[in-house]
This record gives sequence, structure tokens and C-alpha cells, in this order.
Amino acid sequence: MHPGLHPLDDDLVRRLIAGQFPQWAGLPVSRMPSGGTVNAVYRLGDHMVVRLPLTQGGAPDVVLEREWLPRLAPRLATAIPEVLGAGQPAEGYPWPWAVYGWLAGEHPEAGALSRPVQLARDLAGFVAQMRSLALPDAPGAYRGGPVASLDAATRAAIEELRGIPEEGVDCDAVTAVWEDALRAPAWEGPPVWLHADLMPGNLLVDGVGRLTAVIDFGCMGIGDPACDLFPAWNLLPADARGIFRDELGVDGATWARGRGRTLSQALIALPYHRGTNPAMARNARQVIRAVLEEHVETRTPDTDDFQAGRGSALL
Repeated sequence: MHPGLHPLDDDLVRRLIAGQFPQWAGLPVSRMPSGGTVNAVYRLGDHMVVRLPLTQGGAPDVVLEREWLPRLAPRLATAIPEVLGAGQPAEGYPWPWAVYGWLAGEHPEAGALSRPVQLARDLAGFVAQMRSLALPDAPGAYRGGPVASLDAATRAAIEELRGIPEEGVDCDAVTAVWEDALRAPAWEGPPVWLHADLMPGNLLVDGVGRLTAVIDFGCMGIGDPACDLFPAWNLLPADARGIFRDELGVDGATWARGRGRTLSQALIALPYHRGTNPAMARNARQVIRAVLEEHVETRTPDTDDFQAGRGSALL
């Protein structure tokens, strides 16, 4: 998926475990199928999981998790990964890695949710709890900065998609949505705590569709609250999307920025992953479709619409 991927296999993971955590040597090791793009995940025994960066760029995420997950866990009602061991480079593997407790559940799938309205409420509860955190020395979230910082990459992706007609992306329509996000007033409140990567693959639900855990906190930190609105378009149907928004009390400007951010990620991911990562490409198509369906009957918002909160332009 990326240049510079480090080769990994079961035997390397066994050697890393035996050398640094001999109490777990001999436990079964097997790679888990995953749509993740920067980490490999291995099951270790029945109750643990090993997470190893695939590229150098993923290494800071593991270090961030090892520092902050123990501080977040007591403050959140939703389960998050428990760090059980901090692995170091060895056996030719060059980056830090970690062992976590296993969290049971299934990834939710857009279009196949058993209780979408309840899941929307569960997700809103998690996002609200993250926003309420007050911890000193918080890092900046990976996606927490101004929407305008994404402009060049987003427009380049749109132009790339113009050259892939088989994807059927209405590039003029997505450009209009993106420009709405750029016009939306910036967040003027204090930065809030964010997961900043609420993709379906980072969520776990139980057999009745309730949120049980959130994983992969490598992008976490503080920033614009719009960054944690991703599930509105990458997972939830329209009625549940409205519940999610209402539960969080999202104003018009924040909604527009969140929609634009989610769309930006999808537009960049689709041409990059369409031939290498079916899960990421499928989710990108879901986002583009959901965003355009929401936007199709709206007019271009002006500043008054944004300030009015749920102005007609944003419904």
C-alpha cells in the first residue's frame, strides 16, 4: 500500500515476543485481516494483540498510544485498547511496537447496521466524552488543524479522479461541497480532545449493534471538534446521521467543516487505495455518495446560514 513497508511475518513476531516478553513466548501468533494502512495486527494467544507499524510514519502513533491510552481509559465509558507491553526495535525490526489486550467485537458496516439510531447515540456519547477531557500537555491531533490546510491535497485528488471516469465521481459536485467547507467559519473555541480517525475499522460493535470499543488512537489529540464527525458520512444512514448531530448539538459551521473533512479524506483515499486496499476504497465511495446525497438539494451557504446553525443550506 505504501513505499517503504517493512516485511513482517508470524516468525518475526514470535521472536520479538520471546525476546522481550518471555512470559508470552509459545502463545499462538496469527496475523489478523485488516484494512488498516499503517499497522499490522497479530493475535497473540486468546487475550492479546500485537500492533506493529508497517512504515516509519506509523511509529510515532504507537509511542503516542503507549503514553496516552492509560490516561484516557479511566475517563471513558467506552472500552479502548489496554497497553500490556511496550516493545522495542529488535530482530531487524526497526520501530517501537506494542502489545494490547484483545477487545471482542465486529466492525460495523455501512448499509448493514442492525441498530443505526442507537449506534449514532453511542458514537455521540463517545465523542462527547472525548471532548470533555481536560488533560495537560495534550498533543495536537493529526487532523485537528484548519480545513484550509487540506485544500491543496483535496483539489489534487479531485483532479486525479477526473482522470478515472470509471469511478463515476461528480467532481464538480464534490468541489462545491469542499468549497462550502472552506467558507465555513473556523472553530473559535478552545481545542477539544479528538480520536481523529473514527473510521468503521476503528469501531467495534456487539451482536446487537451497540458500540463496545474504539481502537487505533494514533491520530488522537486536541483540535477542531469537526474532526470527530466522520461517522456521520462514513457509516450512518441519513436518519441516524441526524440523531448523531442532534446528540452532539453541532452547529452549521462545524457540520460543514466536518462534512468537508470527511469528504477530503475520502477523495484522497480513493485514487490512492482503489487498487491496493478494497476496504478503504469502498469506504471512500460510501462517503462520497453520502455527502453528495445530503448536499444535492441544498444551495451554497453564506455566512448567515452557518451562524444560524441548522440553516437550510446544511440540512
